[in-house]
Amino acid sequence: MRIVVAPDSFGGTLSAVQAAEAIRVGWTRTAPDDQVTTVPLSDGGPGFVDVLHHCLGGRLVEVMVSGPLGEPVVAHILLVEKGGARTAYVESAQVCGLHLIPAERRDPTRATTVGVGELLLAAVDAGAQRIVVGLGGSGTCDGGAGLLAALSAQVRTDEGTRGPGVLRHGGAGLGVVRSVDLRTPLDLLGDVEVVVATDVDVPLLGSRGAAHGFASQKGATPAQVDELESALGAFARALGRRSDGKDPALLAGAGAAGGLGYALLHLGARRVPGIATVLGSVGLAERVGAADLVLTGEGRFDWQSLQGKVVSGVCGVAVEHARPVLVLAGQVEVGRREWVALGAAGAFSVADQAGSVAAAMAAPADRLADLAARVARTWSR
Repeated sequence: MRIVVAPDSFGGTLSAVQAAEAIRVGWTRTAPDDQVTTVPLSDGGPGFVDVLHHCLGGRLVEVMVSGPLGEPVVAHILLVEKGGARTAYVESAQVCGLHLIPAERRDPTRATTVGVGELLLAAVDAGAQRIVVGLGGSGTCDGGAGLLAALSAQVRTDEGTRGPGVLRHGGAGLGVVRSVDLRTPLDLLGDVEVVVATDVDVPLLGSRGAAHGFASQKGATPAQVDELESALGAFARALGRRSDGKDPALLAGAGAAGGLGYALLHLGARRVPGIATVLGSVGLAERVGAADLVLTGEGRFDWQSLQGKVVSGVCGVAVEHARPVLVLAGQVEVGRREWVALGAAGAFSVADQAGSVAAAMAAPADRLADLAARVARTWSR
């Protein structure tokens, strides 16, 4: 059999490359004669730049920017030349990712996206005519206010016009903002085309928005989730509509990466599904068309997986080519009806295989390999 293994990263325990290798090792333990091709993927979140560098080549430029708690972190810009134009690929998770914040310090009311704005400025300085920003996996929920601060946006509060400082310290303080002047950020970006590749297609506000949909996963208490929702609502009212009359808060992807999508959409960025960007770059459709079976996976297969993430993208490609696809996940939290509707022929949990979540987390690569070996006993022919 010809097998394509195309997983996402597994939530801070395994990179996409490591997860793909673990599945390959486990599968070939049971079915050594199968031809297994690994295609690590990203939906715009962690691993976005690494995956694209692997398939597109290009040049990595190392930069030092502000991390989610203000400390310096190292990030990389991928510069790719094509047809005389230079595209810069950047990844928000490298700068404000949840994995950068120790568990005991996770507080999305205070975490900032300043470093993402600094990364955009570095890409402009590197001569990029086009910047593709991968959004996902953030530990922030500031509506992209920190990014706007790094680009020198000016704000007005009840106390009068102020510099960007109020935007730099997380989402909780945004309720005091009454208006935001984006002229300087727009001038700094100039004619550079900005594309946001988002891992989810949710709006800024509401039950599945940046706060209510994701902030609890980043360490927010129920009270802080409500506080962030209120602050983001006030921030959106302060920014208002774009010059074209559209309200970016309502657009798909505005809630991605704690609302980073919202700020970028307000600056005129064009949103694309992150998974579609990566799938096209790695040529997954051609690989799936030549395969007999497709394996995908991620750390937690839940409702968010149905909103434009890696698993849904791989399932869509597999369905188009009439190939069966199996999901191997750390935990499976959707029912059979949901994964069948997505196009999967089966969904399997590492935690169930290992006996508990703790056991799975203790040796994630080994336990994922064990699961792949067990699934191969049924599916390899």
